[in-house]
Amino acid sequence: MTVDWAEAAARLFEATTHDWATPGDLAKAIEPSTIQTKALDLIDEYLVKVESGEIDRLIVNLPPQEGKSTRVTTIGPLWFLTRNPERRIAIVSYAQDLADEFGRNIRNHIASNDGDDGSLDLGLQVAKDNGAARRWKLEGNNGGVRAVGIRGGLTGRAVDALFIDDPISNLEQANSKTYRDQAWGFWQSVGVTRLAPGAPVILVLTRWHADDLAGRLLAGEDGHRWTVLNIPAEATDDDPLGRKPGQWLESARKRTPKQWEQIKVAVGPKVWQSLYQGNPTLDEGGVFPTEWTHYDQPLWLVDHAGVHTVPGIGRDDHELVQSWDLAFKGEDTSDYVVGQVWLRVGNTVYLLDQVRRRMNFNETCEAIKAMSAKWPQAIAKFVEDRANGPAVMNALQGQVMGMIPIEPEGSKYARASAISPLVWSGNVQLPSTRIAPWVETFLQEVLSFPAGANDDQVDTATMAINRLLLMPLLSPDQQFVNHDVYDDYDDRGFLFSPV
Repeated sequence: MTVDWAEAAARLFEATTHDWATPGDLAKAIEPSTIQTKALDLIDEYLVKVESGEIDRLIVNLPPQEGKSTRVTTIGPLWFLTRNPERRIAIVSYAQDLADEFGRNIRNHIASNDGDDGSLDLGLQVAKDNGAARRWKLEGNNGGVRAVGIRGGLTGRAVDALFIDDPISNLEQANSKTYRDQAWGFWQSVGVTRLAPGAPVILVLTRWHADDLAGRLLAGEDGHRWTVLNIPAEATDDDPLGRKPGQWLESARKRTPKQWEQIKVAVGPKVWQSLYQGNPTLDEGGVFPTEWTHYDQPLWLVDHAGVHTVPGIGRDDHELVQSWDLAFKGEDTSDYVVGQVWLRVGNTVYLLDQVRRRMNFNETCEAIKAMSAKWPQAIAKFVEDRANGPAVMNALQGQVMGMIPIEPEGSKYARASAISPLVWSGNVQLPSTRIAPWVETFLQEVLSFPAGANDDQVDTATMAINRLLLMPLLSPDQQFVNHDVYDDYDDRGFLFSPV
């Protein structure tokens, strides 16, 4: 028998290095028949960035049955352990038995790939006295896996990497605020409290609802910290895979374009947008469209001191304003303070800048002064005449000019519905995420309105858009009369006739 020593040496090298460049490489080594799509290639790239410390908060959305849970929540933790067997990994899902399944599958991969009988050697071994599916440890290392349901706990041990897989199981749970609050409560009281310094968090889920865990995380204080990888079934603008709008996803299940079309028709527009496009909406025909018109180049100039100016201000068809919605308190449980800068050019308005965070009274005053220094041409400052509004205006009298109290008329829904047709028609434009990453938080809120957890950005925007585009329809003596102009809208707020 002739021995191919080069091949034998290559096998020995592979068996002893335990070094796979990506989770996909490891999946292929374990099971050569593994299907690797372009979407899974991209997920691999992001997992590599998480493992290396380049990303510490990642949200992954991919249509159902396209391999995201197997790649992220089974192979992902296993690959992390091959890179560093000291990692203490926690896996969370909506049910304990599903979390156990993830823990069991990872453990079984290790047990069946120990190098014996010519099998792949992962270089890992589960401790014999600590090998339960939901809680096991590696032999000779501190690393291992703990698997818990969303109602469980992680007390007693720090976590070096947290994987959360589908914290909500179905549409019924997603439509229940109780279940959504349960997932959020786990994150606040368990998940984030057990993270070791520098520990990454990966959330992989099907988007059932705009106010799901992903929606709340992106709308929260640390929303800017999260990297979102959303790979829709049908490509839209700025597709992460570089597809042209309308192109279908290369399916791990070999779905054909015709089959994708059939699914789209069968599930209906609301479910399609949520589950398959990763863009949940509350109801078909909601207040705002799922896709807003965007601009991709800055409309302003910035000098060496950071002062922003807009060319053309001073002409009749150009107007630059600030809009402020102030909170009642400065506590962690209060609403957000939101300040926005809006530009009107003719009959189109553009959102240029935004500040959004929980602030106390003094912080709010400083934020208004800072925004005014940054955008000195935005002389008119609309301030909702509620909450801290009157007190803030009194405190800043003599320091900041152009503060105009605005008494909100009608319900929040009526005010939003009044400007809704302008959004649908493209008369309201947002910056792209390339030049303004914070716009993702804005979109999360407007798409969940009116049932979302927060509506401060919606209130701030409707006040500005109303004054810039709707109020000019009134005669000058009507513009600032304190009456309810919304009485002349229909029950959806879509018709306007000045009183």
